[in-house]
Amino acid sequence: MASDQFSLRLPKDTKNRLEELAKATGRTKAYLAIDAIEKYLDMEAWQIAAIQQGLRDVENNETVSIEDVKKDWGIE
Repeated sequence: MASDQFSLRLPKDTKNRLEELAKATGRTKAYLAIDAIEKYLDMEAWQIAAIQQGLRDVENNETVSIEDVKKDWGIE
């Protein structure tokens, strides 16, 4: 896997927490940072896709009424 170098400034507390986690897990700081960034990007991409799908559903009038939701969940 090809990689590029990337640098950023971290608040001292965040850097210390990253160092502590690296020591506790036996992982490198770089590994943990990459893992966290990848998880964040996956989550954000999922949310954006879900929002876009929801907007398409509204545009296509493919929605469910609150009354139907309450009925399906047994809420009155």
